[in-house]
Order: sequence, then structure tokens, then C-alpha cells
Amino acid sequence: MDNDEPLEPETKDEPETKPTSQNSDETLYCEAEASVAVEKEKPAQESSETDLEIEDTEKFFTTRQNELYLEACRLMSVVPVSYFLRNMEESYMNLNHHGLGPNGTKAIAIALVSNTSVVTLELADNGLMEEGILSLLEMLQENYYLQELNVSDNDLGFKGAKIISEFLQRNTSSLWNLQLSGEEPDRARIQEGKGALVWKALQTTPFTAGNNFRDESAELLCQALAANYQIKTLDLSHNQFSDKGGEYMGQMLALNVGLQSLDLSWNHFYIRGAVALCNGLRANGTLQKLDLSMNGFGNEGATALGEVLRLNSSLVYLDISINDISNEGISKISKGLEFNESLKVLKNVLVSEQFLKILDGVCAIHPQLDVVYKAVQGLSAKKTVLLWANPMKLIQSYADQHKITVLDFFKSLSPDGKMTMPVGNFRKAIILQDKVPLNLYQVRELVKKLSDKPDTVNFRASASTMCSWLWGQVLGTWCHS
Repeated sequence: MDNDEPLEPETKDEPETKPTSQNSDETLYCEAEASVAVEKEKPAQESSETDLEIEDTEKFFTTRQNELYLEACRLMSVVPVSYFLRNMEESYMNLNHHGLGPNGTKAIAIALVSNTSVVTLELADNGLMEEGILSLLEMLQENYYLQELNVSDNDLGFKGAKIISEFLQRNTSSLWNLQLSGEEPDRARIQEGKGALVWKALQTTPFTAGNNFRDESAELLCQALAANYQIKTLDLSHNQFSDKGGEYMGQMLALNVGLQSLDLSWNHFYIRGAVALCNGLRANGTLQKLDLSMNGFGNEGATALGEVLRLNSSLVYLDISINDISNEGISKISKGLEFNESLKVLKNVLVSEQFLKILDGVCAIHPQLDVVYKAVQGLSAKKTVLLWANPMKLIQSYADQHKITVLDFFKSLSPDGKMTMPVGNFRKAIILQDKVPLNLYQVRELVKKLSDKPDTVNFRASASTMCSWLWGQVLGTWCHS
């Protein structure tokens, strides 16, 4: 051939294609998804890959997420949160009180779409409003690593409750712990008071309901929760639910099969709401922990609770502190306790001497039960001294009289003579033994002093506890001499 130069292939002019228009949020979400896809498409590394190479890959991924967050902040016109940038690889992320607002929250949500590290996200008091909560819940449709979310005190209102309700109905995320509380008042200051006076003061104290959830919000949330089986822990304390909200909650509890812990403290449930809640509890078989403190159950509500305790076999923890319950209501609750075999902790701030007598009989039947109280109504000063007497002092006195050690006394409570014992078995043994009679308060103090794990007592701790008490006695004698 005369011309040895290769012929160039003919090319056809391709029509120009305009990129599909997307808003900034969609662009960022697509970019987040693309970054994950790129990581998945990378070929498998050789087995000879060094640790340094692995570390470089992890750094690349972290850098990529940082860049995504910074770009999101630029488009949302917000200042990046340095704490978030530094801790994107940690499992716990605390962004409470950062003043993020809806746009700052949206930037956080975009960055978390592809994040596989953060398991717990705290976003209380950030002014999220409905726009912010919508961004977070859209993110949770893609992120299956985030399991715990706190969006308390964020002025979510009815619109926010509607968004959350629609999300809960889908049952599509990995979220199991949701906190929707309002603002926390000074609980310690309020509990310095006693009984009905405190309860009446609560009704006129202007606490801010930080998420502004009222009965109409309760209706939406309860409709969703009735069919939701993934949320295990829910905090709805410090809101503005009244008796109507209590009725919605009762209907939900009768149908829900997922909740294990529910906090409804610091709301406005009175007799009608209390009875409705208790009716729901009758049919519930999964709830284990329930906080109803700082409401207005009264004696009628306490009567309904007593009936629930008679029948319920799932509740393990119940807090009814400061509910305007008098001796009449407490006696109704105690009668229910006689038939209950599941409850382990009952919290009540003020009890009567009559209640303590009934409780002694109940605990003889159900020694696993621990009733937590801070005061006894109408108790004389002399009886009070006996009630709060140091249990270690009593045990030491018995040991000295019988010429044994304190450790020998505790080991005698264990059937196999071991140094450790489950708390429930220890409570039963210490209550049923007749060598050193102890009241329920003293038994609880012993458990606190001897526990080395949440569910186990260790008798080795008795020696150090006794030494501490003896030193206290010596120091007290020196101070008074």
C-alpha cells in the first residue's frame, strides 16, 4: 500500500446530554451513596497486604467522610462542628447543646448516611424542629448502624410527632432506643419536699416542655407504636400528655409487643389517664421497666396499679414516686404485690409504717422484691434510729458474740459456701435467716456495699466494708473526745 499510516476510525458526533438537575440535598445523598459503592467495588487485597496499607485505606475512608461533611456544611451555609469531625470513627457521638438548628442537623445527617461507626447519637437541645428530624429519619432509612438516638428538648411539636410516627410505622431501621423527652427540671430540688404538697406544687411549676408534645402528638405516636416491634426503649418524659394522652398510651400498651422500657414521668396523668394506662398494662406481656413518677395518679390510680401488679408477670421495675398516693393507695399496691412474682424494684419516695409491716410479709413470700423509699410517714425518732441502724454493725455484733468472723456469717448464707452469690438469692437468704434480723432498708444497704457486679454480691467485700465502718467509728470517737 502506498499509504502505510493506519486509518483512524470514524467517529460520530454524539448528542450532548444535560445532567439531571438535582437539589443540593439530593446531590449530597447521592455522593454519600456513591462513596460507599466505590469502597465495595474495590478488588480484594492480597493476603500479603501490610498493616500500613490497611491503615491508609481506613484513613482514606475517614478523609472522604470529612470532605463530605464539610461540603454539606458549605451548601447548608453552616459552620462545621469540630467535635463531629474529630469523632466520626467513634461509636458514641454527643452533640447535645450545640445549637445546630435544622440546617446544621441536615449536614450531620448527610455525613452519617455512609457512616458505619456511630451507634449512639445525642442531639438534645439543638432546635431541630420538624426539618431537622426529617433529615435524621431519612438518614436512618439508609444507615443500619445507628441504634440509639436522643432528640429530646428540640421543639418538634405536632409536625415532628407526625414525621416520627410515619417513620416508626415502617419498622425499617436498626433504631431500638429513642429519647423524646422534654426539658429536665431540678429533680433533686423538688424531691426535697414530701407527698401531696410536692405533687400540688408540680402542677403549678412552669417547666418548659422541650418537644411540645401534647395529646394530639401522643395519638400519632401511639398509633405507630402499636404496630412497631423494633423500639425497645422509649423516653417520653417531661411532655404535656394529659388524661387523653394516657388513654392513647393504654391502648398502645395493650397492642405493643416490642417495648421493654418506657419513661412517662413528668407528664399530667391523673385518675382517668392512670386507669387507662393500667388497663393497657393488663394485656401487655413485654414491658419490663416503667417510670410513672411525677404524675397525679392518686389513690384511685394506685388501686388500678395494685390490680395490675396482681396480674402482670413482666414488669421488673416500677417507679411511682410523687403521685399523690396516700396510705390508702399504698395499701392497695401492697395487696397486689402479694401475688406478683416478677417485680424486683418498686420506687416510692414516701411510705407509711403500716405499709412497711405489710411489706415485711410480702418480702417473706417474694424476697426478690426491693422497695426503694426515702422517708417513712409518721415514724417516731426512736424508731427511725432503729430503721437506719448500720447493718454491718449488727452483723459484727452477732459475729463477736458467736466468735466467728463476718465473712463466716456471709458464707453461711450460701448453700455451697462460695464467696459470690446472685443478688436475688442473697436477698432471699438474708431476709429468711433469723440470726441477725434486718429490715428491707438494711438489706438494700448490704446489697449496695457487697455488690461488685449489677447482679452479684461478693462476700470478700465484707472485710473492706467492715474496716471502713470501724475506721469511721474510731474517727468519730476522736472527733468527739
